[in-house]
Amino acid sequence: MSSSCFFTLSFLLLFMIGARGVVPPSETFNFVNEGEFGEYIVEYDANYRVLSVFSSPFQLCFYNTTPSAYTLALRMGTVRSESLMRWVWEANRGNPVGENATFSLGTNGNLVLAGADGRVAWQSNTADKGVVGFRLLPNGNMVLYDSNGSFVWQSFDSPTDTLLVGQALRLKGPNKLVSRLSETENKNGPYSLVLEPERIALYYASKNSPRPMLYSAEYLTLGKLDVFTFNSQPETEDAFAYEIKFEVSNAARILSRPKYNSTLTYLRLGIDGGLRAYTFYANVDYAAWEETFTLFPRRSGEECQLPERCGSFGLCDDSQCVACPSPNGLLGWSKNCAPPQLTSCKPNDIKYYKLEGVDHFMSKYTRGTGPVKEEDCSRKCTSDCKCLGYFFNRAESRCWIAYELKTLTRVANSTHLGYIKVPAR
Repeated sequence: MSSSCFFTLSFLLLFMIGARGVVPPSETFNFVNEGEFGEYIVEYDANYRVLSVFSSPFQLCFYNTTPSAYTLALRMGTVRSESLMRWVWEANRGNPVGENATFSLGTNGNLVLAGADGRVAWQSNTADKGVVGFRLLPNGNMVLYDSNGSFVWQSFDSPTDTLLVGQALRLKGPNKLVSRLSETENKNGPYSLVLEPERIALYYASKNSPRPMLYSAEYLTLGKLDVFTFNSQPETEDAFAYEIKFEVSNAARILSRPKYNSTLTYLRLGIDGGLRAYTFYANVDYAAWEETFTLFPRRSGEECQLPERCGSFGLCDDSQCVACPSPNGLLGWSKNCAPPQLTSCKPNDIKYYKLEGVDHFMSKYTRGTGPVKEEDCSRKCTSDCKCLGYFFNRAESRCWIAYELKTLTRVANSTHLGYIKVPAR
């Protein structure tokens, strides 16, 4: 058989495979988590092993912050960067794999992350759906595509705590980000950013509270929010200045205008509940990250709105932790400052001490209940064992029941009151 006939037959075979929606053998892969660790410093001071899935500045890796507990993740940054390479997408948060785990794409078109024992930790659920190939795109989106080039699956549709430029949240689809628990524990944390019909809402969840507590909300349009996109575009076709923005169907909010091309930017819901954007400057004399937006600027005092800015209990003023409230007055704040320990919730076993000129993080974005009498607000907290205190606005006769105290904010208005539950004796 001539070489031209062999080439023609091979081409026809690949075409027929693609037409049936089967991944050609040349496009399949099976990566094994084994070998030496990478030598460069990455986020969370992690150990990592790189895979050959690469499109600068993105690369797929196995990483861990706890021995033998690996996450399959996408890394952003370059080895010549003067700051950490960052993790911007994760497949299996909270469900780690061990040594010799595999990440594979078979001829059926399903991406599978499995432990050495065969346990499936994550998969794309795209078996027999027409997939013919896999690619990591220049914008950091990993895609499985069909013979028409349409995306059957994309990593942009399964965010963890991060959005890349062009990535979106949808009411009918992936509608939220969830924070990481800590730098060492790669589990879901207590914070979430949720796309709702009329707003972008930030919530803090605790085991003591019956529902997540709202601590911030962004209203970007007067209409319904179907899609929320994090984006970066030049101001004009030939401009050097770029702008980072939130985009919705009929409105946009410009967040900042960095000094350089800002298309290599990500938006992160942080471990502390803060929402920040970081831009990677790759085409200058050095390559490094810079914080180019924060929803809670320290300089304006808005860090006090972060529920855990002052730990488990503390009074915040101008973004600083200034006092530890106590029945004996305001004491100096330290990391050991904690709310009172209650041994009984019987009405005769508790009392309250009063704080003037304070707000709870809930009260800025929620209306509480009311108008209501102050004594009724007190009775509501007293009758609820999980209530740790209540907050009352005398000017508006509104009441907030607090199942977590965390950070309180000092305000100038003395009609804003806090009552902290303590043992009666």
